[in-house]
Amino acid sequence: MAKRKTIIVKLQSEASDYFYTTRKNPKMAHKLELRKFDPIIHAYAVFKEKKIK
Repeated sequence: MAKRKTIIVKLQSEASDYFYTTRKNPKMAHKLELRKFDPIIHAYAVFKEKKIK
């Protein structure tokens, strides 16, 4: 079987405890930081990459 070319990462909100999961190319050196909608605070917030436990 072939090895996966992506890894799954957790995007944790800076404003609340809400998170998304997404796929990322492991060759990317920097951590993801995206602005997405946070349904807990009903506004857009910055989400930063964290480890999935």
